[in-house]
This record gives sequence, structure tokens and C-alpha cells, in this order.
Amino acid sequence: MSESVLSLENLVFRWPGQGTACLDIPAFQVQAGEQLFLQGESGSGKSTLLNLVAGVLTPAQGRILALGRDLGRLGGSARDRFRVDHVGLIFQQFNLIPYLSVLDNVLLPTRFSPRRRHRAGDPVRAAAALLGHLDLDEALWSRPALQLSVGQQQRVAAARALIGQPEIILADEPTSALDAARQTAFLDLLRQECAAARSALLFVSHDLRLSAGFSRSVALADLQRDTP
Repeated sequence: MSESVLSLENLVFRWPGQGTACLDIPAFQVQAGEQLFLQGESGSGKSTLLNLVAGVLTPAQGRILALGRDLGRLGGSARDRFRVDHVGLIFQQFNLIPYLSVLDNVLLPTRFSPRRRHRAGDPVRAAAALLGHLDLDEALWSRPALQLSVGQQQRVAAARALIGQPEIILADEPTSALDAARQTAFLDLLRQECAAARSALLFVSHDLRLSAGFSRSVALADLQRDTP
């Protein structure tokens, strides 16, 4: 049986001033190397859940175990270090640094994390390999990120998340700005790269049509605790 890289136990989260929890999840696990599609409507708490498992937010109660570490017992700086060392994030708006080149954007995690720099081997060569696998032409690598199309920026964001082979990749609706054909092509490339790096992929979206090809598909509503 594969090892769990993420495990949620009696997780409860509510925003300040809210009486009702937006997340109340008795149990949820993601296994090493698993590619999991998590579906939920807009406003259902998908992004909040990703921020919790990335250690950006902390729960009101319950535990989040990531690679065996209880994130709730770590201080803010320790959670930041854990995230840069072990988690690759792909945001809906990509969050590239617009004035940096494509290559420099991809290399950012290796500049902040000695662990990911070591795992990358030769970081520039690793970045070049990822960009090539993700079908981004070498002629674009020296351009500032702001000069790229949406689809190109998306692939740069994926390469940045994947460099240094983090154990966990979190993707927050990164295909929402693409047409159906480009969504499919990007998802195929992302799953291939995660499989090659043996990274667990937790991909969240409101669009259930994107779930084909994932090893497991779960609705966020089904994870929530039943209320009387």
C-alpha cells in the first residue's frame, strides 16, 4: 500500500466572524504519486482547502499531516520552509513575476530552497527539460513572463511548480482561462510530468469534465461531515 503524503483528520476551518465552518472534513488522504481530482462549485472551499494543506492557513481544529508532519504544530516560518521545499503550487492566475524571464520564473523555487536545488541536479538543465516537455519553445525562455500568452504562462507556472521534484503538487483551477482543447493538452502534460517526478497531484476545479485521466475523482461536498 502506498504511503500517504497528505492526511486530514477532523479538519474544521471557519473564517473570522463566521459562525458556520466552511470546511468540516472528518478524514481525507492523498497517497504518494496519486493524481486526484477534487471537484467543487465556486465558493465551496476548494481554494481554502489547498491553502490549508499548503500551510498558508491553519485550521480551527483537527490535524493536517503532510509527509508525516503536523502542520498545525509548526510555526509560520517553518510552514513557509516546508512549503517551498515540498510543495509545488499552480495558481488560477499563475502568479508569475512579470518582469522576470521565463527561465528565471521557473528557477525561483531552486533559489529559495536548497533541497529543491539539490534534487534538480543542474537547475538550468532541469528547467530547460521541463519547459521542453511542456512544449514551450526555447525562443521564449528569455522573454519576460508578461509577454507570454495565457497558455504559455500556464505552462511556465507548471514548470515552476514541478522543478526540484516536490512531493506534492497543488493546482487551483489553472485551466479556467483556456479553451477545451488547450485544457486537455495541458492536463495531459501536467499528469505526465507529475508521474515522471512521482509527485502527488491534487487538482481542484468546478468542472467535472476535466476529471478524465485522474486516478481518483472526489467531490468536496462528499468529504464534508454530514450534519443533522
